[in-house]
Amino acid sequence: MDQTIVIFGASGDLTSRKLVPALYQLFQKNRLPKNCRVVGVSRSPLTSAEWQQKLEATTAEFSGASFSPSGWNQFASQLHYLACDINRNSDFGKLRDYLDKLESDSPSARLYYLATLPHLYTQAVTQLGVHNMATEGTGPRRVVIEKPFGTDLTSAHQLNQALHNVFGEKQIFRIDHYLGKETVQNLLVLRFANSIFEPIWNRNYIDHVQITVAEELMVGRRGGYYDSAGVLRDFFQNHLLQLLTITAMEAPPRFAADLVRDEKVKVLQAVRPLHHQEFSSHTIRGQYEGYRREPGVSHDSQTATYAAIQLQIDNWRWNGVPFYLRSGKAMSCRTTQIVIQFRKPPHLLFGDGSTDIGANRLVIQIQPAEGIQLHFQSKVPDGGMQPRLASLDFRFQKGYSKQFPDAYQPLLLDAINGDASLFARSDEVELAWQIVDPILNAWQNGNAPPLELYKPGEWGPATSHQWMQQFHREWFDVCPIIH
Repeated sequence: MDQTIVIFGASGDLTSRKLVPALYQLFQKNRLPKNCRVVGVSRSPLTSAEWQQKLEATTAEFSGASFSPSGWNQFASQLHYLACDINRNSDFGKLRDYLDKLESDSPSARLYYLATLPHLYTQAVTQLGVHNMATEGTGPRRVVIEKPFGTDLTSAHQLNQALHNVFGEKQIFRIDHYLGKETVQNLLVLRFANSIFEPIWNRNYIDHVQITVAEELMVGRRGGYYDSAGVLRDFFQNHLLQLLTITAMEAPPRFAADLVRDEKVKVLQAVRPLHHQEFSSHTIRGQYEGYRREPGVSHDSQTATYAAIQLQIDNWRWNGVPFYLRSGKAMSCRTTQIVIQFRKPPHLLFGDGSTDIGANRLVIQIQPAEGIQLHFQSKVPDGGMQPRLASLDFRFQKGYSKQFPDAYQPLLLDAINGDASLFARSDEVELAWQIVDPILNAWQNGNAPPLELYKPGEWGPATSHQWMQQFHREWFDVCPIIH
């Protein structure tokens, strides 16, 4: 069947830097449907030719050596543009007629991609419903929305209601680009396609889990948005909790969208809520020095640019195993990694008996370079029976000759094909907010740890290490492990 992809917010950075380059790469790989049109929708008064010209430069920049001028010309012939204001009822009527005319020769599936500002999501979806553009009479109709999925539980629920008034849940694709990264998807394969890992992936062998999303960059031009969002809304509610669910979930009966998402939902349902003094003892927050001088940031802002949280999962597999989640801006380096810290041997046979040898550790690095590193003990040569920590590395780029796709490529292809396995379901989104909302409320109502300052380029506040030590554990601050 023919395919039409309608991108709202077609003149924005997301479209030019991510979506169109990803679609171009899929076109070059012959992954798109044979007759696949892309219709850009935005208020900017552009022609199709002007939009194509604007996109050519950014697509060439982000495609690198794989960009082909002749290939671009073929792809660009299917790029169309229509100036349209989401807030104008008459403009949506014009868009409906434009799409119907474009698809007049044969039935076509449609994918609506909302690359707009989040406050326009409800308006755009409502207009699609009013103009009967979500009805599946001539082909599937699907909608993709970007995070944030609300700013709290109430707004997330309202957004879900607005979506469900027009689309069925199977038509809705809530995208988190972290789930499009090869290493995140490979975590499922690592766990469920290898018999050596899954038998020890539980409380009997694992001491704790660390999930870190660190950014070197400061907030920059995003100061206005970031000051109202903070690190919990920006990273914890989506990226970090998504990584937690994939790390902790049970194996589904088969790899199918709702079966995978059912298991992720069960993890979120099992996360133990924080209570009373735990909001200050089991969380830590920080702000990098100079944040209050960023454009758009309040001079007395209390917004956290760094946070760490200890969570417990109350089920048979994970009872008693703490999960430490942390994220921050202006950190030592850019990395996303999951650290599985195994328990120490019950009895030490080697060394002088007083030396504390390191326990086994599995590090899954999601970015910047994707790979896996296993830490284990080996004998020091010509040193008696003295053990020393060694490592085995697997680098994805070296293991496979193919260039790794940008995270948006597999996710866009899945949305086109109707596979929602790597997209968030409505109950999943609301359960995540049920975990984060009480922490946000406690921090705003005085039941919060102090807002500690840290210098840009550090691993958050110095007290974050003391905070971990109170749990008799240490952060794994090696960045990045794989280059």
